[in-house]
Amino acid sequence: MDLTYSAADEAFRTEVRTWLEDNLAGEFAALRGLGGPGREHEAHEERLAWDRHLAAHGWTCLGWPVEHGGRGLPLFWQVIFHEEYARANAPARVNHLGEELLGPTLIAFGTPAQQQRFLPRIAAVEELWCQGYSEPNAGSDLANVQTRARLETGPSGQQDEWVIDGQKVWTSLAHVADWCFVVARTEPAGGDGSARRHHGLSYLLVPMDQPGVEVRPIVQLTATSEFNEVFFTGARTAADLVVGRPGDGWKVAMATLGFERGVSTIGQQTGFRRELDAVIALARGNGTIDDPVLRDRLARASAELEVIRLNALRTLSLDAATQARLGSTSIAKLLWASWHRTLGELVMAVRGSDGLFATGDPADGGLDEWQRLYLFSRADTIYGGSDEIQRNILAERVLGLPREVRGEPKGAS
Repeated sequence: MDLTYSAADEAFRTEVRTWLEDNLAGEFAALRGLGGPGREHEAHEERLAWDRHLAAHGWTCLGWPVEHGGRGLPLFWQVIFHEEYARANAPARVNHLGEELLGPTLIAFGTPAQQQRFLPRIAAVEELWCQGYSEPNAGSDLANVQTRARLETGPSGQQDEWVIDGQKVWTSLAHVADWCFVVARTEPAGGDGSARRHHGLSYLLVPMDQPGVEVRPIVQLTATSEFNEVFFTGARTAADLVVGRPGDGWKVAMATLGFERGVSTIGQQTGFRRELDAVIALARGNGTIDDPVLRDRLARASAELEVIRLNALRTLSLDAATQARLGSTSIAKLLWASWHRTLGELVMAVRGSDGLFATGDPADGGLDEWQRLYLFSRADTIYGGSDEIQRNILAERVLGLPREVRGEPKGAS
């Protein structure tokens, strides 16, 4: 893996940096640093306008093929864009789920009709998406999904439709999404210990604005509500809005998760570096940097973050089959989630007793940025695939260890 930058790479970096400096001004100047995990409530409409501004100037879907509305840029240039976007402290994108997850999934598995219907609207940030994976009894264990879908003749009597019943949970941004990509069971599964648990799932594209869909916010530790419960009660979508073949939803869903942990994670690492630098500056400012134990923890965090960044770059250089064989995406999730949760604990140690008191009602902005970081980072090792599930994936699929025993063994009292 060659990490040196060519003259063309540096020219592109300059182009990105200059454009961001020129455009994060005027009406968009106040958006710097807004949004992101735990802060998605901040300036949503303004950030949506910023996303559409990016789209109008060709800064969305950089890695998509040109024939699908992207720019077809090489991987290294996509890395450079995400690095510079994070360094500019540009606002968190509201179109991430559509652009980085569903778009590449449709390019890989969608029909021409699905691609023509959805990809242009994703690229232009005209339709927003949410992800219908987790359920109350199927969080990271996606094979245990119980939401069901069946084909029925639609009310018009002219076209079959999928009718969906079930519940999804932890659905980020469902309250502002136009569509949801939903994993639902369309055929019976095998026993718990069988590979057939993964069989019979389908990957459906479901409109959110319909009578059979109810969204209920979930209040977080930060007193904000960026994710939700979603109830489907006779919700409908067209029969042809299944991605891949019916019953092949597991394969499609796993591909989406692979895209989720793709090139945009480089921007995440750059954002982590900015947070760590700010914590170090805070420690210097209040004198806690002189504590040798705390100084050692800060140094360790810096070294670990560099390892995470290099591992992410190495992972991006591998083909999909090699990534799956090595369990690269699970390793990456374990690394960054634990690191970021530890950073939340570290900043509280740097602040000491000063960090223990909110200035007001947390629901009304009473938490400062470090308190929000600490509280929301407690969830890092849970969302996007919990640590326990990632370790099971590595143990069973990479190391070939026996599968985890599910439920009580036979004969147990």
